[in-house]
Amino acid sequence: MIDSHAHLFTGDFGQDLEDVLSRSWACGVTAIVVPGTNGRTSREAVELSARNDRLFACVGIHPHEAEKASEEDLAEIAELAAHPGVVAIGEIGLDYYYNFSSPERQKEVFLNQMLLAVERNLPVVIHTRESMSAAMETVRSVAEEHPAWRPEAVGDVKGCRGVFHCFTGTADQARDLFELGFFVSFPGMVTFKNSPVVPVLKEIGAKNILMETDSPYLAPVPHRGKRNEPSYLPLIAKAIAQVSGVPLKEVVEYTTANAVRLFSLKANVGTTQHF
Repeated sequence: MIDSHAHLFTGDFGQDLEDVLSRSWACGVTAIVVPGTNGRTSREAVELSARNDRLFACVGIHPHEAEKASEEDLAEIAELAAHPGVVAIGEIGLDYYYNFSSPERQKEVFLNQMLLAVERNLPVVIHTRESMSAAMETVRSVAEEHPAWRPEAVGDVKGCRGVFHCFTGTADQARDLFELGFFVSFPGMVTFKNSPVVPVLKEIGAKNILMETDSPYLAPVPHRGKRNEPSYLPLIAKAIAQVSGVPLKEVVEYTTANAVRLFSLKANVGTTQHF
C-alpha cells in the first residue's frame, strides 16, 4: 500500500518518526508521499526523501499560506522542485472555508504553482475546501492550454496530472476530474459515521482513486480524534473495500498502481505480501 498524503513534519512527528515509520512498514505500507505546505515544510519533505528511499517529497504553498507567500518563497519552491526526491508540486489549491488568504491571492499562488508543475512536467497535489468549482476551473484551463503536460492515461483517468486529495466533491465532479487527467483520494473520512464521501465512493468505485491518511489529521475510526499516522492506512483500505464493494486485494492493487504511475515512483515500492 502507498500512503499518498502524509505530513510527517517535525511539529507532529519530531519525537517518534522512526517508530511511526517502523509501524507503517510492518503493516504493509511500502511508500509515503509527504506534501509540503510552505517553504519550511517543503524543505523538511525534501530532507526526509533524502534520508529514506521510501519517502517521497512534494513541495508547495498551501492556500492557507498564500497571503504570506512572497516572490522569494515561490522562487524557493521552484528551486526545491528540482530535487530528485520531489515527485509533485503540492499541497496547493484553494480554501474558501477558512479564507486565511484572500481568494484573489489564493488563485494567483495556485496558478503560479500549477504552471511550475507544467514547466517541470510534475503532477500536482490539490487541496480544496468550499472551492471545488473554482479549483476545477483552474486545472481545466491549465490542462487545455498545455495538452502535452503528462497526458498518459491510467485506467479511466485520461492523464496523469495530479490528485484532488481528501476529495469531498460529487461523483459527477470526480468523473470530470478523471477526464481532465486527475485522480481523487480518500482518507479516514471513509470510516466516519454518515460521512458524505461514502455515497460518492459507492458510485465511482475504487479503480481510479488513491488512498491517503492525511496524517496527522483525520485519523480513521477507532482512532478518530487522535494523531493519525500511516500505519492506519489498512483501516482506510478495508473501509474503501466495504463501501465500494471491491475486494480488498483489488483496492490495494488499484490504489498502489495509480500512485506509482502518478508520482513516477520506483515500481518496487508497491511490493507487499500483506494482502
